[in-house]
Amino acid sequence: MIAYIKGTLEIKSNDYMIVDVNGIGYRINTSITSIEKAGAIGDGVKVYTHLYVREDIMSLYGFITREELNLFEMLISVSGVGPKAALAVISSVPVTKFGLAVITDDVKALTKAPGIGNKMAQRIILELKDKIKKEQLVETAVGDTGLEGGRSDNGRAGEAISALIVLGYTPLEASKAVNSVYSEEMDLESIVKNALKSLMR
Repeated sequence: MIAYIKGTLEIKSNDYMIVDVNGIGYRINTSITSIEKAGAIGDGVKVYTHLYVREDIMSLYGFITREELNLFEMLISVSGVGPKAALAVISSVPVTKFGLAVITDDVKALTKAPGIGNKMAQRIILELKDKIKKEQLVETAVGDTGLEGGRSDNGRAGEAISALIVLGYTPLEASKAVNSVYSEEMDLESIVKNALKSLMR
């Protein structure tokens, strides 16, 4: 309904900001990361938003980057994960590390977020891994990376593509981004970080 809000940053708090747009102040619940990236009071700011509506709730959530918004929307699609839990995860786990945590079954990384226990972390990983399977990543995207089929590090490229799909990118977008930055010398996290930078340009 509201794709983004662009205006003047009026107030910054620990978990929300208020953006003035032509005299109307929008209270936007957000992550610590987006609060830090939003700039100073009085600066112009663009916030990508999600209007969360339930029977007795209507709240606006927003983020400085599309990647955080994509991650938020994926997290709240997981059964039992509400907006507050999603914000806790996004505030505690950097976007690139979240994708890696899912594909490597790193429950500990997710339980660093307040209110996220082992069971919820396992559910997040399981449901988002199912999303990757539904995209048929192995059959489609890995084959499109441009890497030579005989290389032993093709698995690393595939894992990087998986991490990007967790963050909301399509297999084609993810495979192109990984192919554009891939180097045999890079570790998995570096591949994901550099691919994400190329996607954000």
